[in-house]
Amino acid sequence: MTARRNRQWLVAKRSHGSVSAENFRWAEDDVPSPGEGQFLARNLWFSFDPTQLFLVGLGEEAGPDSGALPLGSPMKGFAVSKVVESRHPTVRPGDLVHCHMGWEDYSVTDGAGFAPVYRIPENVPPNWALGALGITGVAAYFGVRDVARPQPGETFVVSGAAGGVGSMAVQLAKRRGARVIGIAGGAAKCEWLLREAKADAAIDRRTENVAQRLTELCPDGIDVFFDNVGGPTLDLALERLRSGGRIVLCGATSRYAAAAPVPGPSNYLQLVMVNGRMEGLLARDFLPRLSEAVAELLPLLLSGHLVSKEDVAEGLPSAPDALARLYSGENVGKQLLRMDEAL
Repeated sequence: MTARRNRQWLVAKRSHGSVSAENFRWAEDDVPSPGEGQFLARNLWFSFDPTQLFLVGLGEEAGPDSGALPLGSPMKGFAVSKVVESRHPTVRPGDLVHCHMGWEDYSVTDGAGFAPVYRIPENVPPNWALGALGITGVAAYFGVRDVARPQPGETFVVSGAAGGVGSMAVQLAKRRGARVIGIAGGAAKCEWLLREAKADAAIDRRTENVAQRLTELCPDGIDVFFDNVGGPTLDLALERLRSGGRIVLCGATSRYAAAAPVPGPSNYLQLVMVNGRMEGLLARDFLPRLSEAVAELLPLLLSGHLVSKEDVAEGLPSAPDALARLYSGENVGKQLLRMDEAL
């Protein structure tokens, strides 16, 4: 194993409001060997998520629990990997696992961290394990079912609706009988929401007045706002929240790349006036119930009743550009990378 080389992307420069290839440095090293309690795996697929910006932007002064990566260390992301060698008590060679791995061909890990290692369930393709049937799908499934709890006929609005979580939330809310409106950036994304995700309406935040369109499309107000963006859009939803309305805080992509702190919602007291509820959603907390989500979602995906929209980059050299696509809004659906075979 040590005769092979391990290609890597290392963190080279801190990010201050944006991320690009300049934040990373290409390197090659020997393939590492696992120590006691660790395993070595060949990385096959990588997931790209907006919160990865924190790994690059936060310095060591943020503390050991912040997730910040030291300069010179491999950039990390969720991956599906095949175990090659193991000295880990529960992981065996040949296992296909979901874990937090470096942007590299081979990684050594003890499997601990933000989301501990787990085996990919049977019959789940690796790309789905990172998207519709992974943490992304968990966020959408439990966010809709357990947190939002939409009722038939309710108006359900999703921001970031063409992203990995948002696109699933739109479809799952529709299946529960809600009237669903998606907010996304660009005509292609809005067209996909209407044609494939079967949203009742779509708002293009790039070319349309979002406030005006929400007033037109939600004349009686909003029952549920599934928020992946935060910022001014959250304020607009609060203004229109109906009695007993719910807001699910799943993400805040408008804040992640901000160079300076962004103010919170200015009209949160509207929750008081309508007996509303605002609740945060951390997908990691629902991972122990992953099998519940897979049991319901896998048959729907296989039958085509649920669509997993993916934006797939090819090859490890493409990793920095794939991450940058999240912040430029170029991706449609879940941003993934399929590893090449060049070693």
